[in-house]
Amino acid sequence: MSAVESEPRTLAPFGRRRAAVTAVEDVGAYRLLRCADDGPDPRPGQFYMLATAERWGGGEDERPYLPRAFSYLRRRPGELEFLLEDVGPGTRRLAEVRPGEALWLLGPLGCGFDPPEEGRRPVLVGGGIGIVPLAALQASLPAPALLGFRDAAHAAGATLLDDVTLATDDGSSGHRGLVTELLDARLDEDDAVELYACGPPAMLESVRRTSVQRGVPAQLALEAGMACGFGACFGCVVPTHDGYVRTCVDGPVLPAAELEAVPVP
Repeated sequence: MSAVESEPRTLAPFGRRRAAVTAVEDVGAYRLLRCADDGPDPRPGQFYMLATAERWGGGEDERPYLPRAFSYLRRRPGELEFLLEDVGPGTRRLAEVRPGEALWLLGPLGCGFDPPEEGRRPVLVGGGIGIVPLAALQASLPAPALLGFRDAAHAAGATLLDDVTLATDDGSSGHRGLVTELLDARLDEDDAVELYACGPPAMLESVRRTSVQRGVPAQLALEAGMACGFGACFGCVVPTHDGYVRTCVDGPVLPAAELEAVPVP
């Protein structure tokens, strides 16, 4: 795909499919998984529901976990890449997989990013693991990236993108402070841009407020816990000016101007 397309959704094949893990590697505090897949090409910002084919459960009876939602990092011919962080039982099991094991994939799901408005230049704003859909987007829409991480170990993820300005909470790499501080400085210099953002809810809510206050359009890829991924459970709703929408079906990418707020736990 040479550019972001106006239709933001690629439809997933019916049912989940088995995908062999072909490679794994550490990227600082993150784990990169590469798996074989002959499914349709996703649009930047779309996501997949992932589970391991074996040992996907916990406790004495191995009670199954729900699949986990992940944006894809990169699409190569016959291959998909995902980036994750070990933050709980499900992600820990995914971080343990080795080449030759298999994943269950369902996707691509949801709506991805739209092209920028005419006359506006794209700027990417990411926090933590939220860099993932921005890396996919940058492959088809070259743009500078403002990225924030908690420390240098997590900031290693910035190597997956180009033209990066970096911030860390502890100052161990790049600017000491928040990525939203970098954004404010960038907009003070030039606000003829369109923002593409993904990261923790508090960061996205700050980007949303900045977008509205400055009159700068923004597309936000929301992070949400999802039980199904295709709109059946209504467990991932977010408030808009016209009522609630489902992140998994109507998003995860939504215009900042349509949101009442980004829910912050």
